[in-house]
Order: sequence, then structure tokens, then C-alpha cells
Amino acid sequence: MHLNKAALAEAVAKKAGASKKEAEDMVDAFVSIVISTLKDGGSVGIAGFGQFSAKTRAGRVGVNPQNPTEKIDIPPVTVPKFKAGLALKKALKEDRSVSAPKSEPAITENAPEASPAEPALEDTREETTQM
Repeated sequence: MHLNKAALAEAVAKKAGASKKEAEDMVDAFVSIVISTLKDGGSVGIAGFGQFSAKTRAGRVGVNPQNPTEKIDIPPVTVPKFKAGLALKKALKEDRSVSAPKSEPAITENAPEASPAEPALEDTREETTQM
């Protein structure tokens, strides 16, 4: 299931008992408030759901993919960030434990995850014994 902005507004209208137009205005207002707050350097937290914030990624030197010998400066950029709240995490975890296939290993909160950009490294050190 995928909710776009119009479908979200329709769901809000049904849940809140409001008209579709009022719900569209509510969704638009929420998006507008979040964007303006993040632009002003603030954050928006919804207890149990999560926190929206903006993070500035530092500038760095990169490589031109069309000419690998050429170095290019990548300027700093501000990107949106969302940190899920505990209630959201628990709700998704409970749903996953019921419908998760048995072949997929369970993910624990404290276990480090390897992202596709950062493959997990194997420990290739050999054990040595000291005499």
C-alpha cells in the first residue's frame, strides 16, 4: 500500500470526520509548517511517531565520474532527516514479527546494520598465540 498526498488527505478526512478539502488543507499546512521550521534550523517532534530535522553535510572533495583523475569540490548541503519514535518502531516491529518470513534473520536494535553503500567487512585477522 502506498499513500500519496491525495490519498493521505482522504484517509485523514475519513479518520477525523472532516471534509476532503479540509483534510487537504490540514496536510498542506502540516507540510508547510515542517518545511518552514526545518528551513529556520528547528526540528519538529511528534511524540511516539518521530522527529523531523535538518542536517548539514560537510563539503568534501570528490572524484568526477566521467574523468576519475579530476578532483571536484562538493559543497556542503542541508538534507532532511527523520528519526523514528519508539511507538512507531514498536508498532512496525510487532507487525514484522507476525508477518516476517522465517528465512529472514531477526534484526536487533543494538546490532550494527550494513548499508548497501557500506558492505559489511569480514574479520580477516588471524589469531596469534603468545608464548
